[in-house]
Amino acid sequence: MNPLNNPFSPGAGTQPPELAGRDDLRKTLQVAMERARKGLSARSVVMTGLRGVGKTVLLDRVRLDAEDAGFEALRIEAPEKRSLPGMLLPEMRLTLLRLSRKQQSKELALRALRGLAGFAKALKVKFGDIEVGLDQEPEVGLADNGDLEQDLQMLMEAVGRAAAAASTAVILFIDELQYVKEKQLAALITAMHRMSQRQLPVLMIGAGLPQIPGQMGKAKSYAERLFEFPVIGALPKEAAFRAIEVPVRGQNAAIEAAALERIYDKTQGYAYFLQEWGKHSWDVAEDALIREQDVETAALTAVAALDDSFFRVRFDRMTPVEKRYLRAMAELGSGPHRSGDVADSLERKVQSLGPVRAKLMQKGMIWSPSHGDTAFTVPLFDEFMKRAMPGTDWNH
Repeated sequence: MNPLNNPFSPGAGTQPPELAGRDDLRKTLQVAMERARKGLSARSVVMTGLRGVGKTVLLDRVRLDAEDAGFEALRIEAPEKRSLPGMLLPEMRLTLLRLSRKQQSKELALRALRGLAGFAKALKVKFGDIEVGLDQEPEVGLADNGDLEQDLQMLMEAVGRAAAAASTAVILFIDELQYVKEKQLAALITAMHRMSQRQLPVLMIGAGLPQIPGQMGKAKSYAERLFEFPVIGALPKEAAFRAIEVPVRGQNAAIEAAALERIYDKTQGYAYFLQEWGKHSWDVAEDALIREQDVETAALTAVAALDDSFFRVRFDRMTPVEKRYLRAMAELGSGPHRSGDVADSLERKVQSLGPVRAKLMQKGMIWSPSHGDTAFTVPLFDEFMKRAMPGTDWNH
């Protein structure tokens, strides 16, 4: 079929034409945001899941829902080498400037801007990536002590009071939370705890890899009571079929039931992979019907596209010893695996591989579902590792 009409859009965080299987969680989050706006208790939410399940897509869709409903939405992605204050300040400034233009919240928003100026000035040396232009003079004693945990609470409280005066809520959307350093994560959790205690309209909706609940619990023991941690997984078959079939029908085309089954078998229902297989199956179809044979024909290009983008970008960040560790995991299967079994495959002692395992966890490539277990954070990565490092001499 004509690639110009191809409805599928594989890409990092790219909105799919049909966001299937996530309606219940979207409704739950909408209720939480509305409760926050009304000054009622609402728990912040951190979505967890493997890469490729659509956490970022869902986070962005909920952010758009929030903006459409009149909330103040801040969008932050936590890269590995940025500080939380450095990411938060520019977005917070824009939010407060908008609130300062509303008569009912003007004074409180201006005070929060003065607090933001003091916050930035006090922490600029400690976090060298703070770069935000502020016209307001700091207010002495407002979020300017130089202690992140204490200052962030005061700043958030000032922001929350301005939002309450404007009859809205501030929603922090934070992606890749697992990369926020522990002390900064602790400060964020403490600030959200203060918002909950004061019933101020500030809520956090985040997303992270499966290890993030453990990281947050380690940072602050009460995090598990303060946040909800819904798991975002692969789509069930009915939703996966809808993610493919609805966009195809929208372009006046069709897809055989057997072709849908074949796509589901090959992708295991993971949202990103569905987009890739949908795209390439569309491109090889000769007429307005995608057949099972088209899916088989598309296999070579679909797998190559995943290898070159989704998988390769992560593989290339690994050192040779880290690659061998991941290849040993792949040799054992999809996992999870006992750390001792991985060590045996590498003919090494478990203790000697501890630093390698820790580094891979830090890079977000593996996680520990339970003590002593190791699993990939990227679906189907075991199959890719066998393609990337074929044969039997990968351990030499």
